[in-house]
Amino acid sequence: MQEDRPAAPAQAGLLKKLGTVKSTSENTITLKSDSGPDFTAAVQDTTRIFRIPPGQTDLKNAQPIKLQDVQVGDRMLVRGKAGDVPDSIIALQIVVMTKSDVAQKQQQDLQDWQKRGVGGIVSAIDASSGSITVAVTPSTSYSVKTSKTTSFLRYAPNSVKFTDAQKGAFDQIKVGDQLRARGNRSADGKEVAAEEVISGTFRNIAGTVTAADAANNTVTVKDILGKKTVVVKLSPESQMRKLPPQLAQRIAFFLKGPAGTQGSQSAPSGGTPAGASAQGSNSAPGPNSTPGRSGSPDFQQMINRLPAVPLAELQKDDAVMIVSTTGTGGNEVTAITLLSGVEPILTASPNGAGAAALLSGWNLSAPGGGDAGPP
Repeated sequence: MQEDRPAAPAQAGLLKKLGTVKSTSENTITLKSDSGPDFTAAVQDTTRIFRIPPGQTDLKNAQPIKLQDVQVGDRMLVRGKAGDVPDSIIALQIVVMTKSDVAQKQQQDLQDWQKRGVGGIVSAIDASSGSITVAVTPSTSYSVKTSKTTSFLRYAPNSVKFTDAQKGAFDQIKVGDQLRARGNRSADGKEVAAEEVISGTFRNIAGTVTAADAANNTVTVKDILGKKTVVVKLSPESQMRKLPPQLAQRIAFFLKGPAGTQGSQSAPSGGTPAGASAQGSNSAPGPNSTPGRSGSPDFQQMINRLPAVPLAELQKDDAVMIVSTTGTGGNEVTAITLLSGVEPILTASPNGAGAAALLSGWNLSAPGGGDAGPP
């Protein structure tokens, strides 16, 4: 369920809670709250329960259902009064989006993001016009046009899951942020009229491995971008890939080429877009994943086709490029994508700046699918 909620008469003293069904009993529903602790909803004979399709913001197309129709995994908005025990609510009205309806909507959203989505690193912001320039590669960028109707979301500092994102605003976006936008493109394909924008501050790391600890799933890297040593934690969702030497050389050649000339001509080709990334339904479509598009390479698709590699294959002094969360303090961050075999790339971009720009398409759990998709 999005921020827009089904309309209901306002009543003083009523609570409103949103969550996912964990279990049901004869007259009680236990839910995992979207914010705060789990809670229970007590269902009475007078409780009204409705099912609505995802995306609906009122009850015009709602269908009355019974408690026994509710399933684990369904999304639910509960309105009612505080119960007699903590974290409980006596339900007066329940609005349900079924798990199957949500999954179908997420799949549709994923397909739309693949068709009409662009993404990369924010290189410029014009607050007066509501425009954001997003660099996809060192030589390719889009102008994202926002308006009063554009919906903004912001990734949490320690998560790349869409489900952890919070409602955002235009003025939260900064140069250097990762950004995805969905909307219709102009005739020349260089502008996007954004309906939805999700952004976040992520950390690019490029350097050499000083230690790899497979037992604790961590890699210590001497970062040439941040000019310090950082401990990178690898989670089950972290994407690890290794570039073959020939491909690494071709990307390095692309980085050395003049923007807009040699870069677009000699860059490696991404081939036919493969759809979702290697992280499956939890990942964004690559920034250049529009079918039939030619020109700049789709690095996301190239990386997706590479086999995964285990942490045990990383050796001391190996060159790596990493996109990670910013973390919430301390010197440890969590890897979103770790790419090894990148020695030629870092040689072509000694300060790491060009390499960092390439990383923009290689990360982010994103809108439109699976666990990451908006309910």
